[in-house]
Parts: sequence; C-alpha cells; structure tokens
Amino acid sequence: MERVSWRTQVLSNHLLPHQSASLLTPNPCLQFSPPELSERFSFDIVEMRNLLDAHNLPDRDWIFGLMVQSKLFNPLQSGGRVFVSPDYNQSMQQQREMTMKRIEYLLDNGVFKGWLTDNGIEAAWRKFALFEAIGIYDHSLAIKLGVHFHLWGGAIQFFGTKRHHDAWLKNTENYAIRGCFAMSELGHGSNVRGIETVTKYDSSTGEFVINTPCESAQKYWIGGAANHATHAIVFSQLDINGKNEGVHAFIAQIRDADGNISPNIRIADCGHKLCLNGVDNGRIWFDNVRVPRENLLNSVADVSVEGKYISATDDPDKRFAAFMAPLTSGRVTISVSAIYSAKIGLAIAIRYSLTRRAFSLTPNEPEIQLLDYPSHQKRLLPLLAKTYAMSFAAIELKNIYVKRTPESVKTLHIVSSAFKATFTWHNIRSLQECREACGGQGLKTENRIGQLISEFDVQSTFEGDNNVLMQQVSKALLAEFIAAKKRNKPFKGLGLEHMNKACPVIPSKLTSSILRSCQFQTDAFCLRERDLLNRLAAEVSQDVARGNSKEYAFIQSFLFAEDLGRAFSEKAILHCFIEVENSVPSGSIKNVLGLLRSMYALICLEEDASFLRYGYLSPENVAAVRQEVKKLCSEIRPHALALVNSFGIPDAFLAPIAYNWVESNSWSSVQQKEGTADGSA
Repeated sequence: MERVSWRTQVLSNHLLPHQSASLLTPNPCLQFSPPELSERFSFDIVEMRNLLDAHNLPDRDWIFGLMVQSKLFNPLQSGGRVFVSPDYNQSMQQQREMTMKRIEYLLDNGVFKGWLTDNGIEAAWRKFALFEAIGIYDHSLAIKLGVHFHLWGGAIQFFGTKRHHDAWLKNTENYAIRGCFAMSELGHGSNVRGIETVTKYDSSTGEFVINTPCESAQKYWIGGAANHATHAIVFSQLDINGKNEGVHAFIAQIRDADGNISPNIRIADCGHKLCLNGVDNGRIWFDNVRVPRENLLNSVADVSVEGKYISATDDPDKRFAAFMAPLTSGRVTISVSAIYSAKIGLAIAIRYSLTRRAFSLTPNEPEIQLLDYPSHQKRLLPLLAKTYAMSFAAIELKNIYVKRTPESVKTLHIVSSAFKATFTWHNIRSLQECREACGGQGLKTENRIGQLISEFDVQSTFEGDNNVLMQQVSKALLAEFIAAKKRNKPFKGLGLEHMNKACPVIPSKLTSSILRSCQFQTDAFCLRERDLLNRLAAEVSQDVARGNSKEYAFIQSFLFAEDLGRAFSEKAILHCFIEVENSVPSGSIKNVLGLLRSMYALICLEEDASFLRYGYLSPENVAAVRQEVKKLCSEIRPHALALVNSFGIPDAFLAPIAYNWVESNSWSSVQQKEGTADGSA
C-alpha cells in the first residue's frame, strides 16, 4: 500500500503542480492576431514574387480574379473571407461535370486563346502562367486541360504535319472536338515500347485497322475517355506486311458530337480514385477500328497509298525517341505544378504557425508561437528553402522547353525527368509535413493540405514513374561518361564540365563561413556527382567483364544509379539558385536568398547519406552541417511570413487556418455555413 500511495503522490505532483492561488486563475480567451501586425518585412515581397513567378504576373492575377468571381468555383465564406476550392463532397460524376463547366467558362472568357494556334514564345509563356494558376485552384481541372492541350494537342503539333495542324488544332483550341491520349495499357505503362495494340494497313481501302488483341492491350487510365473525349491519339505497334515498324500514333474518333460511342469501340470507366475524381479516366478496346491513312501522324514516318513504309530515319531508337516528345511537355508542367502545390501547403502551415500558440515557458506567460519552437522551424523552413530552390530550377526548365532545339532535346529529356521526380517527391513530403504541423486542423478538407496530398500523390507515377525516370537520368549520364572516355575528349553538356577540372577537396574542418560559401557547396555537390558516376561506371564495367550484358549490369547497379540521379538533380537545382542569386543586386533580397541557398545546400548534405557513406564528409563535418542548419532556421524565421507572402497566391486560394481560424470555427461561422448550405443566406 505504501508503494501505491507513493505512486499516487508522484502522479498528483505531475498533474497538479503546487502553485499559488493566483497562478490557477483561468487565462483569458485566445484572440486571433494577424501575423502581419507582429512580423516585419525586411525585403520587397513584390520583387521577390517577380523572381519566383518570373513571367506573366498580370495574366496570373487576371485568371485568379476570373475564378474568384464565378460561382462555378465554389466560393465559400469563412472567418470573414471568401475561399474557393472544389467541393470534394460531390459524387464522382458531379465533380466531372463541374470540371467541364469550369472549362467552358474559361473558354468563354478567352483563357485558351492561342494555346495551340500561336507558336510564338510570348504565347508559350502566357500558356504556362495561366495553366499554373489554374492548377493552384484544382488539380483535376489542370489535368483535364493538360490531357486535351498538352498531350492530345501536343501530339498533333509534334507528330503531325500541316494537314493535321490545319484540320485539328483550331478545333482543339475552341473545344469543337475533345481529345485524349491513349498510350498507357493495362499491361504496359512506363515501357511504352512494349505496348500490345496493333495497327495494320489495308491497301485495298487506304485505311489503317487498329485492334486490341488481348485484355492486357486495353488502353488504361486514359483521361477524358470515360465521358467527354470525342477523339484519341492511339499509340500502337505498326505492322506493315508482317514487319513490326514499332510504335506509331494515330487519330481515331471514339465518340460523336452527341457523346455516342463510335462503332467497334468499347469504353469502360476506371471508376472512383484516390484523387482526380474530376477527371474521367477510362479504358478503351479497339475491335478492328478503321481510320483513314491520313490519320497517321506522319512527321517521323509515313505509309504510302500502296502500303510502303517511309521513314526519315532507319534507326528505330531515334524514331521512338521522336514519338516521346509530348511527354516532355507533360513532365515540365507536372514539375512546375508540384512546386506550386508545395507553396500552397507551406503558405498555409507557416501562416498558421505564426498565429497558433502552445505551452508557455513559465506560468502566466504567453504561450509560444509554434514557429518560435526550433523543432517547428526545422520541420518547415528547410522545406521552404527547397521550394524556393526548386522554383528557380522550374523557371530554368521552362526556359529550356520554350527555347528547345533539336540539339537540346536530350538535355530537356534528362533535366525534365530528374526535376519531375525530385519536385513531385518534394511536394508530397512537404504537404505531409505541413499537414502534421497543422495538427487536427490539417485534417479538414476546407484547409486544403490533406486533400492536396491525395490529389498530387499520383504525380509520382504518371508521365513516368519517378524511380524509372531517375534511372533514365543515371543511364544517360553513364552514356555521356563512356562516350567522353572513348573519345578522350572533355565532358560537354548536362552540367558535367566540372569533371574536366581537378577533383574538389573538402576542408577537414568546416566553419560557418565555409559551409555558407557557394564554393564549398558547389564543390561538395560536384564531388558527389563525380564520384558516384565513376563508381557506377566501374561497377557496370566489371559486371560486363564477367560476361553480362550492359543492360543487365546497369539494372544490377541500381543503388549507385539512384544516388547518382539524386546527385545530378540536386546539383542542377543548386546551380539554378546560384544563377538567380548572382543576378540580384546587393541588398535585402540578396541577403535572404543567400540564407535560403545555404539552407537548401546544407539540408541536402544532411539528408543524403551518400556524403557520409562514401566519405565525402567526415562524421565531424556532418555534425557541423547539422548545427549550421539549426542556426539557419533561426535566421530564416524572421523572414518566414514575407517568404510565403512572396508566393503571390491570393488569400482565396489558401485556407481558413491561414487567417482568422478562431472566427472561422466560431458558432456564428457554423450558422453562416448552414444558412448557405440550405439556401437561406
């Protein structure tokens, strides 16, 4: 019994500490205080937004306003503000129909003007800006547009010739027809070369005959196919007189203008999904569907009236690479949209952490703001720095795409593959951390972050599985390495020029000034890439020497390949950040960018075990990096609000907890929402 009494007393002391009566008086009710009242901005957020968005800011603001002013975008009042967000409580079919109504509204307001018919650089930048702003509102809406314009429309632009451009582009831009992109199959996704749909040419009628020979050949996950698309770009093996000429693309009508499914076409719905239920993904079977000979997209290869196969190149690898061009635009837009999604999550979570308090250090003292806890800073601020870094890299990726030439296609493919994987992984990690950092409020759909996790999770696998893309990056780097060694000439391109110089040497002792220097950060990233590329080449070479094929040897070296892909991507991102920082004159913005750049570089060093695993950094230096990250968190903390406000995302596209979350959860707010729901308000 004595032991029981003792334990009871101990628990009582923990739960009811001895305090004077004055310390037990209840605290006054919490009052929301906007963070703008206490946080000071040390730099011009408009100038910072110019760096982050880089182009077409008036166009972005115009379409933000266009969406906010329409009831189609589901405006709801909360906490004295209006927020717009899709109604995810709607059924799948309702969400799909709302997506189409929003597209029609944007079409009527001229949003898509020139998206396919204006080939100028200014039009390309405007299209990027408007598409990015639309994606901030709703991922389903962006994907539905992306399939129609970037995939279907892009295929006609890139694979087609003048006859296709004249017949299809204008009608696509004004939605006289609705296109989809039938590439993926039940049995083949990333391995497009292995698709099983077969097309043969019938010279007696001058038609191609498209057929789904088995269940695994059914077209799968085709956006727009289930309900709305009237036409499809069909990817198929082309059989000419018994010879397989490889994958080619054909235009096939799958519905008439009234929505009736075309003869010899079978379509099924993919059903309810984890995300993107505003997109009507479907499955398609072709039962000997006949299409005119002219419906072969023939910029790379053609078939004559008599049935003779004609190709600009006899190399099937080059021919196949040419057919992959539209996927590059998809990877570019996915990369950029992932960063804007991370911005939404970080803006909401950081604003909330500047007004939400928890615990006090001493009795009767005010509770501490969440973002004043060093642990909370470590959760969010490195992600904020990474988002800034990737924003600058995304601008460079778009620049490569807009100014692409035949000579830059390979660079575009490799960089877009690396950034697509890196950015989308970063987005999901950021959103998950932001969701947790908001506690229970992060679970509410109206606060967006949890829903964004579901909506953007798909990005890690569509338009190329991230792990596969990273292996493609490493494979391309290995090919460059082998070619340079074989030619005995310097490295040129893909950022590998640093390998022509002496190997960087990392100081044995890393001080704060060294850790924050561009030179050290660049040296560390280049050393990692150089060493991993050498290790990958050596391991593959040894495996080939044992009698294995190069393909088998590369697959077996996936550990080095994974590390190398990450090294390439993070180094390229750092390079983009330094370029932007160097373009800014001395002053407050440059100072803050320096903090963010150092945070980006050092958190990459801390998080990648390669630096310790392969001995680039000693255990003592890794510990120094970790401590420097902590110091940087405290130095970036005063700029947190200004940094997220610089994203330029309007209040309406964030969430109630980013603003007056006390008022938005008040009883009067409940009554207001109920009144709106039953139509009495």
